[in-house]
Amino acid sequence: MSLDQKAKELQRQGKPVISFGVGEPDFDTPQWIKDAAIEAMRQGKTKYTPVAGIPELREAIVRRFLREQGVEYPSAGVVVTTGAKQALYELFQVLLNPGDEVIVPSPYWVTYPDQIILAGGVPVIVPVGIERGFAFGLEHLKAAMTPRTRAVVLNSPQNPSGTVLSQDEVRAIGEFAAANDIVVVSDEVYGKLIYDGLSHRSPAAASRAARDVTVVIDAVSKSYAMTGWRIGYLITSDLKLSQAVQNLQSQLTSNANTIAQWAATAALDGADDDIVAMRDAFEARRNLMVEGLRRLPGFETDLPHGAFYCFPRVRELLDHPPRGLSWRDADELAAYLLEEANVAVVPGSGFGMPDYLRFSYATSEERIREALGRVEAALKA
Repeated sequence: MSLDQKAKELQRQGKPVISFGVGEPDFDTPQWIKDAAIEAMRQGKTKYTPVAGIPELREAIVRRFLREQGVEYPSAGVVVTTGAKQALYELFQVLLNPGDEVIVPSPYWVTYPDQIILAGGVPVIVPVGIERGFAFGLEHLKAAMTPRTRAVVLNSPQNPSGTVLSQDEVRAIGEFAAANDIVVVSDEVYGKLIYDGLSHRSPAAASRAARDVTVVIDAVSKSYAMTGWRIGYLITSDLKLSQAVQNLQSQLTSNANTIAQWAATAALDGADDDIVAMRDAFEARRNLMVEGLRRLPGFETDLPHGAFYCFPRVRELLDHPPRGLSWRDADELAAYLLEEANVAVVPGSGFGMPDYLRFSYATSEERIREALGRVEAALKA
């Protein structure tokens, strides 16, 4: 986010910056979802709602998850939040006691470790690099587990790598977690953005026992191009846990934005035509981005199967820079690309992987071509 702010500041100064930084679809929210919000306002649905959200949205969330995963949660286990970040924050706050360990595969979304620390927990970082396709597996969980392990975070498709865990691996983790009373915090916000004929499977679908130890974190932000509407949610079968989350949220924000809740209800109950169109566009951009990155000297690029990110390793470029250039780390390389190529990318240090860069392809094919051409020229300068 700080890099995105810097890029926007340069744009305000007249610099032709192209940003591959922030994780936000460039598509507009579909009109029929906006119409639902407008209709809610016309009907005067602008008052406070229950802390956990309007019943219509909570029921729509349960229906959508049952339809997609074949797993039914109680609507009382759903808490609607101001974005997925709030759902994660509140979950860690009510779940963790001081010293409790949470296993976090790396690369990770930047928020996980800090929120665990804020709750008094201990993030146990488990690096899984490009050699393994960034795919965290059951063997990693077993090796990192201790008597203090309270939870494990799964994020599939993953930010920043775009990795989609195999259904067999997800099922194995869900079953093992259930047998060992480990909570699975399953961040599924990119679950509808998957390519190459693959599909998303939640650990909650492994078994009834796995469902009962899985807390699903999701949002309408990525799949429906609704980032600014700020609607996320948490799903659990543990009603004591969901009540604890509500108790905390009642002292933080009370309900999420009322009008946005009605828009999200329409989105979740609606047809998937717009999701499919956006997903197809992202897949074409993914192909273009990977092709371009693989042409760059010193970039080692995996093929991501989900989300809208590429996460190339640039260790070779750091060790053997072009003549006249040098960088101590990927942070300096990212700064160089912003200053010299007017291209904003995110260094991997924020994701626990300092030898990598994250490129978001949530922008047009024309801009992807232009930006990659600038990067190539800057590396030959």
